[in-house]
Amino acid sequence: MALRFTLTRLLPSVALFLALLGGALLADLVLHRAGLAGVGRWGGLAGTVLLAASFLYSARKRKLLFAGSPKGLLRLHETLGWAGALLVLVHGGIHFNALVPWLALLAMVVVVASGLTGRFLLADVRERLRERAGELARSGLSPAEVEREVLSVSLLHDTMKQWRKVHLPLTMLFAGLAVVHVAATLLFWRW
Repeated sequence: MALRFTLTRLLPSVALFLALLGGALLADLVLHRAGLAGVGRWGGLAGTVLLAASFLYSARKRKLLFAGSPKGLLRLHETLGWAGALLVLVHGGIHFNALVPWLALLAMVVVVASGLTGRFLLADVRERLRERAGELARSGLSPAEVEREVLSVSLLHDTMKQWRKVHLPLTMLFAGLAVVHVAATLLFWRW
């Protein structure tokens, strides 16, 4: 089954991505104009804390954490990931000081784009499952038969599995580059 790339389904993810980039540029501009460019440096720390906290969802999914609903933690993951990325982008600003921080920043932007793609794919899978369940119920099948048939259609989640095979390595690449950046910063900091 092909994905349905309708504008109304795709627009929210595109808008969130553009808002992230535009918001970071605007915040960086405002801080520079106000003579507060140094505040952006602390955005890296705050953004990193938010990004780390967004992994509560992953911990719950992998049964390392048992508290919280998966749906609520997914929303928290999306919100903290977006806000953390915004702060890290403001931290990075438009300055080019070193290669590793820029590679980490680029990797983070790609991870955010990948996450928004996953959000779109998940919404598509959920919609297809709802539609299929409705069709089956209208055809006169019993609720148990509908559930059994929908489970077979849920193989569409293979789409999500394929997406995770991309999103997870990208996230690990970003995390590795971020760790190298933080370690180098601490190592070469003028204490």
